[in-house]
Amino acid sequence: MSDEVRAYTVRLELVDEPGELLRALEPVAENGGNLLSIFHERGNVTPRGHIPVEVDLEATPERFEVIVEALRDAGVNVIRAGADRYGEELAVVLVGHLVETDLSDTLSRVEECGGASVADVSLSAPDGTAEESAARLRLVASSEGRGRALETVREIAAEKDLRVIEPLTDGGEA
Repeated sequence: MSDEVRAYTVRLELVDEPGELLRALEPVAENGGNLLSIFHERGNVTPRGHIPVEVDLEATPERFEVIVEALRDAGVNVIRAGADRYGEELAVVLVGHLVETDLSDTLSRVEECGGASVADVSLSAPDGTAEESAARLRLVASSEGRGRALETVREIAAEKDLRVIEPLTDGGEA
């Protein structure tokens, strides 16, 4: 039944600035969502230095879709939303002059492809940041976004003269 109220979880990534949590919750309230709980992981940060926030809410399926769209329209980074959660994990390793070619830019561009989110990054630079380094990226993706995310990683690597080892199975350790 389409008018049945169900519980959903939305995982967001917020900038650590005053008012950001309130700004992220406004689309929920304005579109008929009933807040159940908010888990604001203030002590954690994502690879991009943002704060992960998990919001549990109740809504009809139609209202939930409107809420998620309103969050995105408001510029809120939705990492996971209800049944559309990014359930697939994959890991890739990039090798090369990661620091000199702006690792932050690389991570941002992967996030912007719309197919995946960077869950975490491990950087190894045993000879210092001026020499070649390796980074293991753990990505979470929708099944449709997995291919787009890998293609984006390949394109960035080719542009920045980086080598890609992909994907490590089951988001495994590098």
